[in-house]
Amino acid sequence: MSKYRLKPRQKAWLVGLHVLSAGLWLGAGTSLILINLTIGPDSGLHAINATAKYIDDFLVIPAAIGSLLTGLLLSWFTNWGFFAYKWVTIKWVLTLASIILGTFWLGPWLNGMEVISATEHARALQDAVYLHYMQMNGIFGTIQVSSLVFMIFLSVLKPWKKWKQQQLS
Repeated sequence: MSKYRLKPRQKAWLVGLHVLSAGLWLGAGTSLILINLTIGPDSGLHAINATAKYIDDFLVIPAAIGSLLTGLLLSWFTNWGFFAYKWVTIKWVLTLASIILGTFWLGPWLNGMEVISATEHARALQDAVYLHYMQMNGIFGTIQVSSLVFMIFLSVLKPWKKWKQQQLS
């Protein structure tokens, strides 16, 4: 942690940006799950996949980065720290896990769906790879969004004591 501490107004702005980033990430992730549920033979498959890719590229990714960076600054420049409180540590673990999941699996699966549907159109719904990507995005996208909801409640409720206080109890 830094010796420099944010002034109350600076902290409030940073928390506001953090909440905005988390909200955008949650909303965009939820949108991707809902889009995935609308896929059908008469749905304009490639248009749906291209839209999902744009939501991922222009909302999910920037919001995840914004959430990570504002969380980093809040941990560095406030008494919350990185590991002083259980709820902050859990948020760090879940944030990093969500970004890794999105970077190495969800994003590539989504991009693969868009590529397959661009060439196969409605026939993509008979393509085993496309169906696998769609299923994995549905399952793991829901897990990621659920973890974002959990992190938002952790931020609001701030449960549990500091790690050291718990060990002394």
